[in-house]
Amino acid sequence: MPDLLLELRSEEIPARMQRKAAGDLKKLVTDALVDAGLTYEGAREYWTPRRLTLDIRGLTARSADVKEEKKGPSISAPEKAIEGFLRGAGLSSLDQAVVKSDPKKGDFYVAYIDKPGRSAEEIITDVMPGIIRSFPWPKSMRSGAASMPKGSSYGGIEGKGSESLRWVRPLQSIVCTFGSEHDEVAVIPFEIDGIVASNITYGHRFHAPEAITVKRFDDYAASLAKAKVVLDAERRKDIILHDARDIAFANGLELVEDEGLLEEVSGLVEYPQVLLGTFEADYLSIPAEIIRLTIKTNQKCFVCRPVGESEKLSNHFILISNIAAHDGGKEIMHGNGKVVRARLSDALHFWKRDQGNLPDLETLQASAAKFNLDLKKPLDQRMAKLDALNVTFHAKLGSQGERVARIRALAKVLAPIVGADEALVDRAVVLAKADLRTEAVGEFPELQGLMGRKYATLQGEHESVAAAIEDHYKPQGPSDRLPSDKVAITVALADKLDTLVGFWAIDEKPTGSKDPFALRRAALGVVRILLEKGVPIQLSKLILRSYRVALVERIRKVMNAKLDLSTAEIARSKFAHLLSAAGGEERIEKILAEYARKAESVDPAEDDEVTVLSDLLSFFHDRLKVYLRDQGARHDIIDAVLTPEADDLLMVARRAEALTAFITSEDGKNLLAGTKRATQLLAAEEKKGTVVADGVSEALLKLDAEKALFAAVTEAIKAASEAVAKEDFRSAMQALSTLRAPVDKFFEDVLVNDEDAAIRANRLALLKAIREATATVADFSKIAG
Repeated sequence: MPDLLLELRSEEIPARMQRKAAGDLKKLVTDALVDAGLTYEGAREYWTPRRLTLDIRGLTARSADVKEEKKGPSISAPEKAIEGFLRGAGLSSLDQAVVKSDPKKGDFYVAYIDKPGRSAEEIITDVMPGIIRSFPWPKSMRSGAASMPKGSSYGGIEGKGSESLRWVRPLQSIVCTFGSEHDEVAVIPFEIDGIVASNITYGHRFHAPEAITVKRFDDYAASLAKAKVVLDAERRKDIILHDARDIAFANGLELVEDEGLLEEVSGLVEYPQVLLGTFEADYLSIPAEIIRLTIKTNQKCFVCRPVGESEKLSNHFILISNIAAHDGGKEIMHGNGKVVRARLSDALHFWKRDQGNLPDLETLQASAAKFNLDLKKPLDQRMAKLDALNVTFHAKLGSQGERVARIRALAKVLAPIVGADEALVDRAVVLAKADLRTEAVGEFPELQGLMGRKYATLQGEHESVAAAIEDHYKPQGPSDRLPSDKVAITVALADKLDTLVGFWAIDEKPTGSKDPFALRRAALGVVRILLEKGVPIQLSKLILRSYRVALVERIRKVMNAKLDLSTAEIARSKFAHLLSAAGGEERIEKILAEYARKAESVDPAEDDEVTVLSDLLSFFHDRLKVYLRDQGARHDIIDAVLTPEADDLLMVARRAEALTAFITSEDGKNLLAGTKRATQLLAAEEKKGTVVADGVSEALLKLDAEKALFAAVTEAIKAASEAVAKEDFRSAMQALSTLRAPVDKFFEDVLVNDEDAAIRANRLALLKAIREATATVADFSKIAG
């Protein structure tokens, strides 16, 4: 069967778009061909900075003939309807139609239309222009004379205005050939904005700019290779990586590998040439992270380090050229070295400036007092400046300084729970965001936290404080490391909880796939810290406290601004009637102060609190389910231990672990079967309205089996409850396992639906006691099996 070769060649495609664009091209073309009735054996996409290529193997030469049935109107339909049916079916008269009968609808016309298959060449010619014109580039542009306003002309080409082709960069040529290995290859010459598809392509723009005539893919790839174009992106990455490693090794160095940078540079060159550049060793006084980012961001180069070193860098870097220079790359290395030195000079300036004093310390006294800052220390100065400038965190959530104050209050509550030193936690919180005002982080935002740690260490902060400044942002994803120090764990939890509660309070929750504030990541971070670090926390209490502190803060802000309280964001809150009542600001301040004192309460008092609490807990539960499933937990086990009110996620995880171990044991399997039988029978009777006694009456227990079950249930409830109170869920499961034999014996010897209504009600109460006993650990009815 024949193969299809397609190449779309343009000016440079941004590296970040290439891989997806090639995948989009493959999907769009293959879907269109299949929809048109063709099949194929395989398809593979390729990309370089200047071309997208598609190789489709084993494409059928023609689509199959199709016999289509088209249902028409009733034989008694108006003449106009019948005429429309004939036109739509391509029939000249009703003699060409068939009459069919339907028991409900009566007799109606049916047309059988024979649609002959089409050649693959015709189908490709038909579908390709539309695919190219509607290609889903994130950004695109019009170019050439055809892009001029409609009605104008230049050089004999008429402008098409908005009808002209939009492409990521000006499209220059199209290759489209079709044919089998042993037959002559045909060119499918469709046309787009004056560009006619052909069998002509071009190689490297400097080394081999001449036209190349191609046939099939193998010939095409070989021709490009001779013309200094490595078509396969993975091959380019492999060349760059191995040559970079070899050059580094030959110079007594080790390459600092970077998968993201490797992907990017492989999309910048068609003919990768790996070279070694240098800069002055004096610049190595700059932190390695700044050097690496400076060279990576500005020059797309890799850094090196001495062999065996993990932190220290070398003053050499690896650059990737697209040209095999006649001088061995000396001029290229020299030019890149000049730019790298200039950028490192700027970085050195930032590094030194951040360790010096700010010029306006006298304006920072109030902020320093608010956060107990020492203005003799550079990082403290930056935090005071961050607060004094009222740098916005979010329009509805206030400034960064206000946010730090909220985190500080929440961290104070968390510190004793985590077991962290409260003074160190407080110091870490007030410095955690300070590096946002440093020059280094201003230039490289991805260094926030890391630079804060370095500056904190330089000014003599405690090791735990410095670690917390960097690690409170972690984890940044499911595979990122967790903070390990207790101070860092405390600050990380406070930071993430404040973020989540704040955005829930202003109703900025994730929707569908949209999560602009990374709230799912923050919630998963909380889940991972609590479970992997073994931190037992009542989230409800913290959520309500954080919400109430934030609400009081917003109300005070509105009051201080002398705004119209009736139109304020908090007008819907519990304070709306108080804020509009007489009594003045002094009375309102007393009310707010009393409310703030009650912030420790676990019980939600108002509708808005109930909504935020239940909504946010549900969000945490969703993230917990994802996490536990990734750890191998069964979904039914999770559902069995997770109630809507559950707010200690660590205990939920431990219950799930204990329940998993229990129900896989022989006792567990048998108890599960007996419990399910009991709960299903009870539920059926409750649904029918059968009377169930409020409690079990020992006087009505007539048979030995029911007496033994009652004694076992009573003991199991007591033992399981005591074990759960001690958070010993394995012992709780062991206590429940004692019910296995008496439950089995009960169903063997006892008829629940006794003729005596009182005995029946009592026995149903006994089944209810079984359900209550197992419910001390989990809802067994939700467990499959």
